[in-house]
Amino acid sequence: MDATMKSQTSCHRLTLLVKRILAFIVTSLVSLTLDLDGLRPEAHIMIQYQLRQVLPERKVDPSAALALLCSSAAAIVVWKWLVKRQIQKKMEKARRTQNEGLKKMAKAVQQFREQVPSVQTDAILSLPLLELAGRLQEGSLSPKTVLYTYLEKALEVTQQTNCLQHFIPECEEQLQEIQQQREKGLLYGIPISIKDHIGHKGHLSTCGLVQRLGTVVQEDSVLVKVLKRQGAIPFAMTNVPQSLFNYDCSNPVFGQTLNPFNHQKSPGGSSGGEGALIAGGGSILGIGSDIGGSIRLPSSFCGLCGLKPTAERLSLSGASGPVSGILAVPCALGPMARDVDSLALCMKALLCQEMFQLDPTVPPIPFNEEVYSSSAPLRVGYYDTDGYFPLPPCMRRAVRETRDALQAAGHQLVPFSPPGIHYVMTELFLKTFFADGGHAWLDVLRYLGFLKKGIQLLWHDPLLLSCLSTGDIVDPNLKSQVNCCKIPRLGKKLLALILKPLFPRLADYLSALGGTRSVKEMWNHHHQIEVYRTEFIAQWRKLQLDVVLCPVLGPAFTIGYPGKLLTAISSTMLYNVLNFPAGVVPVSTVTEADEEELKLYQGCCDDPWDQMLKQAVAGAVGLPVAVQCVALPWQEELCLRFMKEVETLSREKRAA
Repeated sequence: MDATMKSQTSCHRLTLLVKRILAFIVTSLVSLTLDLDGLRPEAHIMIQYQLRQVLPERKVDPSAALALLCSSAAAIVVWKWLVKRQIQKKMEKARRTQNEGLKKMAKAVQQFREQVPSVQTDAILSLPLLELAGRLQEGSLSPKTVLYTYLEKALEVTQQTNCLQHFIPECEEQLQEIQQQREKGLLYGIPISIKDHIGHKGHLSTCGLVQRLGTVVQEDSVLVKVLKRQGAIPFAMTNVPQSLFNYDCSNPVFGQTLNPFNHQKSPGGSSGGEGALIAGGGSILGIGSDIGGSIRLPSSFCGLCGLKPTAERLSLSGASGPVSGILAVPCALGPMARDVDSLALCMKALLCQEMFQLDPTVPPIPFNEEVYSSSAPLRVGYYDTDGYFPLPPCMRRAVRETRDALQAAGHQLVPFSPPGIHYVMTELFLKTFFADGGHAWLDVLRYLGFLKKGIQLLWHDPLLLSCLSTGDIVDPNLKSQVNCCKIPRLGKKLLALILKPLFPRLADYLSALGGTRSVKEMWNHHHQIEVYRTEFIAQWRKLQLDVVLCPVLGPAFTIGYPGKLLTAISSTMLYNVLNFPAGVVPVSTVTEADEEELKLYQGCCDDPWDQMLKQAVAGAVGLPVAVQCVALPWQEELCLRFMKEVETLSREKRAA
């Protein structure tokens, strides 16, 4: 009797499953065929409900149920094929749009060259931002000439590096508008590039994700509005890694961006498109974002100056991200350029009444020119390793040489040791982004977007979700991170336990990816970040430091390695957790001696990551080497002043 009841129960469950699948598939196929994406999720759920009512409720014998299930399986295969075809069409359309935009800009540049054949392109491109801005202000150069000069160069650079997602055709309208303004802003006539996810009206903000290809931004972000008010001309949006959570620069839609100095190397990320474009000479000023090093790492890899301000110093309004609501380690927008003075001019232009009015959450603190222009000696803390992920010999050499130069220039240098970086990386940084075990991040990579708004209906039926998922559309550079996140929480904990005696750093990484187990644990996690900030500042104050000199990850990694070495960003992620302003300045290049010394590199843990880092940076002779400069929160001007001092001393040394 019990066996009969169990059989009937199993048969009933099978019947229900088949009905739900069939109802869902019919709804989805109708939507795909008739392009009913505009229907609300409630409408799709109602259609499913009606279809389930139509399907018979009578008992189904096992053979009939099995036949029905096989038919459903075939329907699922067809459905998945249709969805994948839709995905492919979306990506192809995005690439066509990209190519058409490039051709349109190339045509506009050609027309300009025919009208004004005597433009001294090289002379304009060689001007530092301050000098270019001055000549535009006085009228000895026209904004039109400068814009088309940089458009032409940007076309050349993106053909070599694939750094642009698309040009902004409205730059020609902005060109007309600034010439009608009563007052010339600080960035009058300056062409500027912006990172993909910083909203510009009428354009995509994809974050490198397929499912965001249909999302057109309806309004300029606050930062773009202020840039335009200051006379700047946004002319291009640059490429990013898929989901932004990688320091390589590749996504399934627009492909891999290359380092302009070595096409085997990555430009860094996630502001890698900006890094490649500016380093290649196709832009004189760009805006990136940074949540773990995404401004500073491309700056290091590409030999640029980049500033990550205190997160709230510049407005984030209108800048989107793949996962919203992560506040414990905040994102910051900031400038990238060829020299420190350019960063200072950009910050001065942005920190104006226009920004404070458009976004009242931004503290109304104008740029302090007096601090930036000061020449008073500084008390500088320094370290060349954080003890968690020792960097290659050339990066440590850069810190030591910069320390000696600062000391010779009259500054006071004090050894400083940042506390508990291993703890910060695993317990504070990683657990912030993977608090849910990585599920939210995996969800943004998973394409379930056969319906634009109807996607929510899947969450009403978890069983269907498991049966009908089309799988992940994952860039190869993210595979390693994705595979680690996919391991069930218990599996991560067991693996961590097994690996702990042999590879403690790997074990703690896996354990951290397990996330937090409760709201109480998350609250405590946030509290621990506050405690760490307090302790760090206390140590800073005890040594009476003005600023800190420290290493930054580099030189440029070979393409494909950043995704395998997420925790190598310990040198930059620290100052995201602390929310301190931090900037990068190039001071040297990799030498043959550095390459020979790299062969002796041992790391600190004798685990696979140490060997992988060695492989990632090999073959970098001639590539840029940088250092990182840090100040306390809200002291961007002091940070920039310190960066300027480092830049001046390094240039004097190279000129000697």
